[in-house]
Amino acid sequence: EAAATAPSGANRQPWRFVVVGDPEVKKKIREAAEAEERAFYEGRAPADWLADLAPLGTDWHKPFLETAPYLIVVFRLDYEPEPLADGTTRPHKNYYVQESVGIAVGILLTALHSAGLATLTHTPSPMGFLARILGRPKHERPYLLIPVGYPAPDARVPDIARKPLCEVRSVV
Repeated sequence: EAAATAPSGANRQPWRFVVVGDPEVKKKIREAAEAEERAFYEGRAPADWLADLAPLGTDWHKPFLETAPYLIVVFRLDYEPEPLADGTTRPHKNYYVQESVGIAVGILLTALHSAGLATLTHTPSPMGFLARILGRPKHERPYLLIPVGYPAPDARVPDIARKPLCEVRSVV
């Protein structure tokens, strides 16, 4: 509900949020995501990217995709089918799709965190398997995969530092 309040180009609202709670579907998503992630970590990723990921302690294993109570799969819509009088459709373009969906996701993450839930932004690449597993129409493209739930009592969060405010803000 919070994400749907986001502003968007021409108010086209070019997003779909698919909430996945079914254990079998989550298992299929995990298996497909791990296959993509393994290919990334073991061959496609440049050395400097792997070096930047090392302090986070991440690898291609993604058990959280099954253990999280819910996955939210965010899809972007570059266009939407518009019905015509003759019963066919034509593609109706959406505007500022990446920006609009990014804002909606930011609002979603803030709302989830405010509710005390833990999230993780996960972007296995490529992500086409999400549309296939979830049976989404061809005009919906995967944008982001978000595991959501209350943190486990033994959850370990990497000790990461944020850039100081003076590095990310300037006042004119």
